[in-house]
Amino acid sequence: MVAWKLFSRETRDYFRTLLAADDATWARGRGWALSQAVIALAYYTLETNAVLVGEAQRWLAEVLADA
Repeated sequence: MVAWKLFSRETRDYFRTLLAADDATWARGRGWALSQAVIALAYYTLETNAVLVGEAQRWLAEVLADA
């Protein structure tokens, strides 16, 4: 999950190499990041938590960029 929340696509690939994560572990992490983004976007608005909404939008974009 951290890979999509903290890293760009280029650094995420490097992180995965260093981590030596197998495909199943990588998919679970990606799914977890997706889940947290969707939950945050469904619950918060720009009026209630603009910072988290912005972060969740970024997480979602990073997850979808790997699709």
